[in-house]
Amino acid sequence: MARQKNALGLDIGTSSIKLVQLKESGKGIELTHFAIAPLPPDTIVDGELINTSTIIQTIQALTQNAQVKTREVAIGLRGPSVITKMLTIPLATPEEIEESVLFEAEQQFDINDVYLDHQVMRTRTAQGQIDVMLAIAKKNVCNSLIEVVREAGLEPCVLDVDRFAIQNAFEANNGLPSDETIALLNIGATSSSLSVIDNGTCLFARDIAIGGNQYTEELRKQLNKTYADAEAYKLAGEHGVDADQASSPEAERVMSAVNSIVANEIKQSLDFYHSSFSSAHISKIYLSGGTAKVPSLARTIEMRTQITVELMDPFRNIKIDPRHFNEEELDQARLMAAVAVGLALRHGGDK
Repeated sequence: MARQKNALGLDIGTSSIKLVQLKESGKGIELTHFAIAPLPPDTIVDGELINTSTIIQTIQALTQNAQVKTREVAIGLRGPSVITKMLTIPLATPEEIEESVLFEAEQQFDINDVYLDHQVMRTRTAQGQIDVMLAIAKKNVCNSLIEVVREAGLEPCVLDVDRFAIQNAFEANNGLPSDETIALLNIGATSSSLSVIDNGTCLFARDIAIGGNQYTEELRKQLNKTYADAEAYKLAGEHGVDADQASSPEAERVMSAVNSIVANEIKQSLDFYHSSFSSAHISKIYLSGGTAKVPSLARTIEMRTQITVELMDPFRNIKIDPRHFNEEELDQARLMAAVAVGLALRHGGDK
């Protein structure tokens, strides 16, 4: 049987759009296309697509410049428009699981306004229980996203949740450890996602309403800077930024304060996981997302949580032809590519 072709991974984020195409074969996974383009501020606000024409034009430019021929795409959902929740229910038939999922969704939403999906994560026969991951997404947000992608000339074949896409990317590059507990943390522009993988199974997933824009806003307000200058301060020391000019005692003070706020939010979420799900020690946090590049953030999270933090490489186990990709440019965008890589691992017809 012929191997099913990968969908195009399209990550429509608050601050940028990322495009990844992969080719899977018996020889492994190969990167065939990668592109990224920034979005102006306020193009997407709280998950709502405000300036759809800009999003459409950006997607079209990315696909044309990358010369991709694939029209089928996998797109991700994030933020308040999608909720994931772990349900623990008694051993049940598939029909009884459906009933439990529907009942849980009806407690939070008008069932006519949302799309539902679920997956059995673990069956614990000895305890007589099943762990089921439930995903609930608002129809209006999903439909708006689908419409924009179609207007850009593409056809959505998979709607995924960003944090699950990150888990797919991690598994493809690192494998999922069967004998330890790890956390996957992606910090984007407006929100962060946290997943805890226990013995190879995701048992906890949470969105955290904090991201890179908080650094920019604090720098802009406290240092009286423009948005562009505040962004430069935020990424002081990154490629193309004058570190001597951008780094100052005042900027470092603001950055350090926001680093502490972010780290505290992560710590509180992990404390909730431990108190509600498992006391098993988390051996490592794998960090991704554009904000992961913020100086000292990884170290601050490590100090606050007392857990080793490692930057996630979504291309670690993916073959990259140096004749087709600029290694320096790829390195600059590596941390932002995790969601798009995970989406690009999907195929048309996937559940």
